[in-house]
Amino acid sequence: MKKIRKAVFPVAGMGTRFLPATKANPKEMLPIVDKPLIQYAAEEAVAAGIDVLVFITGRNKRSIEDHFDKAYEMEAELEARGKEKMLDILRNTLPSHVSCVYIRQAEALGLGHAVLCAKPVVGDEPFAVILADDLVDDPNGGAIRQMIDVHEYHRCSVLGVEEVPKSETNKYGVIDPQLMDDGLWEVRGIVEKPAPEAAPSNIAVVGRYVLSPRIFDLLETTGRGAGGEIQLTDAIARLLHEERVLAHRFEGKRYDCGSKLGYLQATVEYALKHPELRDDFKSYLKTLKDL
Repeated sequence: MKKIRKAVFPVAGMGTRFLPATKANPKEMLPIVDKPLIQYAAEEAVAAGIDVLVFITGRNKRSIEDHFDKAYEMEAELEARGKEKMLDILRNTLPSHVSCVYIRQAEALGLGHAVLCAKPVVGDEPFAVILADDLVDDPNGGAIRQMIDVHEYHRCSVLGVEEVPKSETNKYGVIDPQLMDDGLWEVRGIVEKPAPEAAPSNIAVVGRYVLSPRIFDLLETTGRGAGGEIQLTDAIARLLHEERVLAHRFEGKRYDCGSKLGYLQATVEYALKHPELRDDFKSYLKTLKDL
């Protein structure tokens, strides 16, 4: 089985829940303290040994490309001012061996269609999919690193999952799980956004996938599902009839930064760990204890 070298980042969504902030600025560029969400996602991929980052973009997403591009004018200005620390941060947004590929999703047809757009670049290799909205804080290498380890051992697709409140199953793809001896789940079925009373479990897929290239062929013949979109979940349900799929409850804390509350929680908790801010920020928060 080929080593996983490529990660797909579907970033074409409009981010309507954060309007008006996302009217002209991609939601993936919203900062958690001093780093945009998309950079956290890219760093997670790079930490897992991935060296080709495939961004599926849409309109008004040019700033993502600019963020990972070389900024000659800014570098020259910082160098002239002797700001070596800031210059180093700017030059090392990504390691030099990492390549970025940008593919335009011309029409917003859903996550499944966004993943399918990556087929010309990914080809016949297994690959990762990372949703930047789901920020995972794991100091031991990241969620995708854990899932790639599972993939390399079991040689099959792996879904990143966590338990969610039963009342919230209608927000996620939910699996029908069978617990294995090693703590993984065998995926017996999967359904997109089921009502709580119809959900097969409360084990939900949360923004991390390691997938077989067979998924591309299935996506090409998957009709529109929930929300009138081509759902990745529906293609995975078909994949189950051909290949084994496992679910891994990854270590680390997930923040749902697609919601305003999750975004604020991540901002506060990351600020409390930031080496330049944590002490002063903690002192500030203590002044708000009576709220």
